[in-house]
Amino acid sequence: MPKKVLVIGSGPIVIGQAAEFDYSGTQGCLALKEEGHEVVLVNNNPATIMTDNEIADKVYCEPLTVQSVEAIIKKEKPDSVLAGLGGQTGLNLAVEMNKHDLFAKYDLELLGTSVQSIQQGEDRELFRELMDELQQPVPESEVIASVEEALNFTAQYGYPVISRPAYTLGGRGGGIVDNEEELTELVANGLKASPIGQVIIEKSIAGFKEVEYEVMRDVNGTCISVCNMENFDPVGVHTGDSIVVAPSQTLTDQEYQMLRTAAFTIISALDVIGGCNVQLAIDPYSKKYYVIEVNPRVSRSSALASKATGYPIAKMATKLALGFKLDELINPLTGTTYASFEPALDYVVVKFPRWPFDKFSNADRKLGTKMKATGEVMAIDRTLEGAFQKAVASLDQTIPEIPEEQFEEHLTKPTDLRYFTIVEMLKQGYTIKEIHEKTAIDLFFLQVVANLVQMEQQIKTQDLDAKVLKTAKVQGFTDKKIAELKGISETEVKQIRTQFEVTPSYKMVDTCAAEFEAATNYVYTTYAGTNEIEPLSANKKALIVGSGPIRIGQGVEFDYSAVKAIQSLQKLGWTTVMINNNPETVSTDYTTADRLYFDPINKEVIESIVEHEGIDLVFTQFGGQTAINIADELSEAGIPLAGVNVDTIAQLEDREQFYSVLQSIDVPHIPGEMCHTMSEALEAASSYEYPLLCRPSYVIGGQGMVKVENEQQLKAALEETDDRHYPIVLDQFMTGSEAEIDLVADGENTFIPEIMEHVEPAGVHSGDSMALFPAQNLSLAVKATLKDYAQKIVQKVNYKGLMNIQFLISEGTVYVLEVNPRASRTVPIISKVSDVSMVDLAVKVLVHESGNSLKDTPQPSILKAAVKYPLFSSHALPELDHKLGANMLSTGEGMCLADTAEEAMAKVFEHLPNLYEKENVCLIESDSFLKGKSSDWDFAEWLELKEAKVYMNNGNTEEDSIKRIQALKAGVTVFTQATTFNAYVDSLAHNPYQPTPLPGSKEKECV
Repeated sequence: MPKKVLVIGSGPIVIGQAAEFDYSGTQGCLALKEEGHEVVLVNNNPATIMTDNEIADKVYCEPLTVQSVEAIIKKEKPDSVLAGLGGQTGLNLAVEMNKHDLFAKYDLELLGTSVQSIQQGEDRELFRELMDELQQPVPESEVIASVEEALNFTAQYGYPVISRPAYTLGGRGGGIVDNEEELTELVANGLKASPIGQVIIEKSIAGFKEVEYEVMRDVNGTCISVCNMENFDPVGVHTGDSIVVAPSQTLTDQEYQMLRTAAFTIISALDVIGGCNVQLAIDPYSKKYYVIEVNPRVSRSSALASKATGYPIAKMATKLALGFKLDELINPLTGTTYASFEPALDYVVVKFPRWPFDKFSNADRKLGTKMKATGEVMAIDRTLEGAFQKAVASLDQTIPEIPEEQFEEHLTKPTDLRYFTIVEMLKQGYTIKEIHEKTAIDLFFLQVVANLVQMEQQIKTQDLDAKVLKTAKVQGFTDKKIAELKGISETEVKQIRTQFEVTPSYKMVDTCAAEFEAATNYVYTTYAGTNEIEPLSANKKALIVGSGPIRIGQGVEFDYSAVKAIQSLQKLGWTTVMINNNPETVSTDYTTADRLYFDPINKEVIESIVEHEGIDLVFTQFGGQTAINIADELSEAGIPLAGVNVDTIAQLEDREQFYSVLQSIDVPHIPGEMCHTMSEALEAASSYEYPLLCRPSYVIGGQGMVKVENEQQLKAALEETDDRHYPIVLDQFMTGSEAEIDLVADGENTFIPEIMEHVEPAGVHSGDSMALFPAQNLSLAVKATLKDYAQKIVQKVNYKGLMNIQFLISEGTVYVLEVNPRASRTVPIISKVSDVSMVDLAVKVLVHESGNSLKDTPQPSILKAAVKYPLFSSHALPELDHKLGANMLSTGEGMCLADTAEEAMAKVFEHLPNLYEKENVCLIESDSFLKGKSSDWDFAEWLELKEAKVYMNNGNTEEDSIKRIQALKAGVTVFTQATTFNAYVDSLAHNPYQPTPLPGSKEKECV
């Protein structure tokens, strides 16, 4: 008799908790269904595959709070709860539910690791006591609940010290400090960040090697180590911000076994059931080690470990939580060995973080115990040199030049540029010993980087013969880089390679180092070793290009589109091949496509896969701007692209051509023009009135887009613009409201489920705006105009596939702001709320599936209202003013659904207090018309109050900016737009506790 399981997701993406929990949550839900359980999911991240109706029986996009989850429990009456797949959010919620006696009250079983074990792993005091009992060494430390106690600790043990708040994600509220002033601020913020007001202060062991073990344990107490990983960066840099190598490279066998035994001892004492991550530090000059921390759940590292080994940790952890034992479960990658068999690797893996500093040039780039990366890439190769090169190539960003005077700054107090600084220093003749003394990075890793620098010099100075070329390719040098070093074309390098028969081989990831037969189709490209992968046999073969690492402006929503495209193609009889390099995602699960290539997304790799597999069509429309930006190169190489005409992309993305298209069909656009140089831009600006909107070309998430009030601000913006982002566009800045449309087109007809309306006014990036779907406040005439303009654009350029169009409505006139010729950030929201798969429709158009006319697609009847809202990782970047504008700042988004937009909005703000019910909850400092009730206290004094929770300030002065930053650092919610704040105040009158499942959720009852 199937049971009903409530699965708790991790919510919107923030720094420290990203797409890896979509991957683990999806695996977990499917594992539960495989065992006959009915799955009810609560997760308010609409961008995920996890919240697709095919993954769970019923999906609730509701707030992840005790009150909200209790309302779902009352309605759904589940038998059990699975929280261990929902990251820190899921674990914290399980603990809160236990505090409110929900498990006892509703006779619910918590599957997997118990609340007591979670508390023992997460509560710093309980954990330290347990380590003492087990005689497992931890650094000198003290659990404190006040700044005074922290100062007493440093008086005894000195500086530097590390602060680690309890129950936080990504090191939130933590850090390393060297003096009393820094300590006072850090501990005060850490105590606020911790849900239990607890921080552990410990003597810094920065400089020790940091090693992680991803381990599994079943109800019998059987433990296995799935993967151990070694950080390139020593202790002191959060593991999410460190380059990571798997398996460990510099440990002796004795050290490896010692730490593995420690990990098993700890998870056994904690009585963990399922997956667990154990972080340890080891002194490079002795056998002394310390336990840093334990995550008694699947973690960011478990997604990496799963992709590094092929072992499906979340799937196995879910089955262990149901009571299965490791020696009862078959490893699905081999189909023959059991889950109790520890993976073996015959390759190396490098994880490289992707930081947001290309968007936030004013942010503090220093890395510490608080995570700052938004995402990561992973690379697999037979040599560490090759894996490092692949990882860097996968980042999809320009590496800045680092002048010598900045070497010290990036090296000794590490920043995101430390690895590249090391490369530059080695080029300039510094020795690995000198660098080691400044960084404590192991000499072995530094030698690997030195090998790459030496090889680069060899390529530059020697003839490109077979030996040099082969060595360069084994070490991961791309044809493009070799061409650049030799001063020849990429095509010439490929011709020389072909002549010398230096061609890529394809190897398998199978968890068993080829010791057993495996059924996997998980593949990577290498120039070291012979080919072991034959092309898939198929009549119709498609390659789907992924979107690479999660970053601001390009998140998990593009993975959603890629995965849905794979599923649609498979249903239509196509064999699917996926290329991506993001270990966090569902698209890089080896079960998603018929074959997965885990590789950098560049022309050279894609061309080699197309040739090897005999690909019929390549899809670039579902992988965000990354995939679209490569379409031109692929087209030039003669690769068949689905529905993408490069000229059409240029017509829509090149502003000069775009404005010309709009003028030819009488569709209004904002006055503006294209400028190819700084002097051209300054000259053009003189013919417009300020403010102006300055937009670089071909960027993600409005990067570099800025509103300028005068010539001085324009000059400053242009000086920061990367050469590759010219030409730039100068547009007249206009006030008004914004709306957007996601559509599917077949060149003639368009399918538009409904229109999305923004809450914030024009000038706020669409990714940072709250939005209503369907639109609530647009007139029928405006809606008709929007749809008419969309149809005109589609027909003019004969567009096929998914398209997103953004509009400005100002004084009754509708203007087209921009067109995105690809899947957009909002496709998952539109698809889920309308219960129409937009990607499915697009795929049918792109493969010319007969009998699927868009003209015959019925309009959906949308009975629910959704509110999409942005999430900002201000906890990770508190030094930034998060005032909304043209440059996107949010790292993720959430969605709430209800019968009315007002009820949905009440759910969005459910976590905030009612400012009418308690004095001094809110302080308003604004000239705008605002609803609500404000405290009378002065800002500085108000911020010290315990009840200070909400701050509204939309001012433009430097003082306003400083105040907003201070409020964010103090853990206060900050509003910077009047319309958003008024929406919050209005929401207080509505009930947020009426759970509303996504349309299309199965209504079956558990029997």
